[in-house]
Amino acid sequence: MAFMVFAMVVVGGATRLTESGLSIVEWKPVTGAIPPITTADWQDEFAKYQQSPEYKLKNLGMSLEDFKGIFYWEWAHRLLGRLIGLFFLAGLLWFWVKKQVPPGYKPKLVTLFFLGGAQGALGWYMVASGLVNEPAVSHYRLAAHLSLALFILSAMLWTALSLLNPRPAAAPKALKPLTHTAMLVLALQLVMGALVAGLKAGHIFNTWPLMGTGFVPEDMMLMDPWWRNLLDNAITVQFDHRLGAYLLTTLVLVIFWRSRQASVAVRSAANLVLGAVILQMVLGITMLLKDVPVSWGTAHQAGGVLLLVTLINLMHKQRRGEAR
Repeated sequence: MAFMVFAMVVVGGATRLTESGLSIVEWKPVTGAIPPITTADWQDEFAKYQQSPEYKLKNLGMSLEDFKGIFYWEWAHRLLGRLIGLFFLAGLLWFWVKKQVPPGYKPKLVTLFFLGGAQGALGWYMVASGLVNEPAVSHYRLAAHLSLALFILSAMLWTALSLLNPRPAAAPKALKPLTHTAMLVLALQLVMGALVAGLKAGHIFNTWPLMGTGFVPEDMMLMDPWWRNLLDNAITVQFDHRLGAYLLTTLVLVIFWRSRQASVAVRSAANLVLGAVILQMVLGITMLLKDVPVSWGTAHQAGGVLLLVTLINLMHKQRRGEAR
């Protein structure tokens, strides 16, 4: 199930980058699982889209065939969400009836199921923000939607690791707070990345390591009050995202060095984190220099999730006491 959520996040990134997220203007959790089949069905769906701000302001004159191209991305994203909920519920009921759910796990699994439902509703809340006046979703709602998806993925993975490896591994005491600090920085990085995506901040200053003519760009603090620049100024958001990447990479290097005194399991987990952060840096820089093409942008989002997975794995090996 964690892998399916991982795929969901990646498909969601591709949906955003192909600008397909506003192609379906209605939320039908049940009947929406079936795409248009007949020509009349497609004409009806296209007519609804033609009433949206995106069509009127950005895609005026789009053909039906072009509409199908963006429609299928969003439909696949929503279908995958439905399948995740269906498979999770089916598996949960199966093990529940068989009385094979370990003690203490029923509340966790039920909570995960309802969080999945909340994620679907939050996704529609995000899409609805782009169907009113401007053909763009709120970057705040986009960040919330991605954050909840990653929280669900993290909770699923933690639960799975607890079932597979209930006992913690030996590690130096100083390694645990370093790992937790890295997780905090990564969480902020992922939220900041969502803001970068929502503001399309990746399409400005497509140079590295400088932003324009200097390391610190101009026009970073134009908004009033000052704190709005951290959330709404595309230049500031991209700069902060870069700084977060440097800080996170430094922390991971320290973790890698300190893990040399840990058990084999912890060392191996730390090695995976180091490999993931190097890969993510390469993906991020390449994506930026290429002006965020769909392929590299999607890969960068997948790399961020992969880094989260490896860091959760390292945290889990250093948890306190036996998992229950």
